[in-house]
Amino acid sequence: MNRTEKKFLENIRRQKLVAHGDAVLLAVSGGADSMALMHLFAAVSPVLRCRLGVAHCNFTLRGAESEGDEAFVRDACAALGLDCHARRFDTASVSVARKKSVEETARLLRYDFFDELCREAGYTRIATGHHSGDNAETVLFNLFRGTGVSGLRGIRARHGAIIRPLLPFTRREIVAYLGEKKIDWRDDHTNEGVEYDRNFIRNRVIPVIEERFGSKFSPSMQRLSEQAGELEEFIDLHISRLIEAHPGLDLAGGKLHVGTMRQLSTFERKEILKRALKLQGLPVDSHALDRIAGLLDNQSGRNVPAGAGVEVVRQDGFLRFRQTGNPSNHR
Repeated sequence: MNRTEKKFLENIRRQKLVAHGDAVLLAVSGGADSMALMHLFAAVSPVLRCRLGVAHCNFTLRGAESEGDEAFVRDACAALGLDCHARRFDTASVSVARKKSVEETARLLRYDFFDELCREAGYTRIATGHHSGDNAETVLFNLFRGTGVSGLRGIRARHGAIIRPLLPFTRREIVAYLGEKKIDWRDDHTNEGVEYDRNFIRNRVIPVIEERFGSKFSPSMQRLSEQAGELEEFIDLHISRLIEAHPGLDLAGGKLHVGTMRQLSTFERKEILKRALKLQGLPVDSHALDRIAGLLDNQSGRNVPAGAGVEVVRQDGFLRFRQTGNPSNHR
């Protein structure tokens, strides 16, 4: 086992991404990142004592290149003795039918396929090849869209059944590993464009930053992402304890005691309101949060819209979420 494989195994163990007896489904497109993922897992699976399988999505968007990718992945799986689950999608037609972008449609089709394989073939983990550069790209993308702490966390190493064991690795490390092991991969030339925001960040913005700051950028963004994750976990625990300690904060019932809320910091108030909005099935919007929080300093009887047919009214010493078009549902 070489140095990269040892680092890969140590990361999996440190973050408890795979347990003995797990069945891991590897998402393999044929690109450099996913080919490294497949070969790294093949190298460490005897130690982890896990079963491996491969899922390949042929989105039929690039003609002969898409067909070549599928054949390449099938051959690579055969060489390693891995089960290969490949499926073709008419992504363009589905995109039109669902009225979604091709990029979003491909993402939904991919994860629906993965979930199906987990149910039918008994896979307990889904591993993707996201690395530190992808995480840096995601954090920047979230910043440009406008984000809070959760957006700074970027790509999570684990989210439900999905694991990303390559997050501590840079693209340079991945390519070096493939070169050392003489592993081929396929390039998707559509990733070189700038028409999508993510591609623009990857191909235009990040190279300019790296030209100035060198190899420090991705590791620095990875540290920021990890620290944001730790902060988010702390905030979740703190707010949960705060809610448990105050019976007047009935988030599920859409009823928040004004006196209790006013004793809290502005940050705590907004975190509680975020959770209340989510429990009511409403989007968390910064402008809506400011309007609702403003009710705490206004006189009784005032109300503000909270989204899709719901308003928040200050009444009888409480902030109450209620349906605007159905008085019988008022709380």
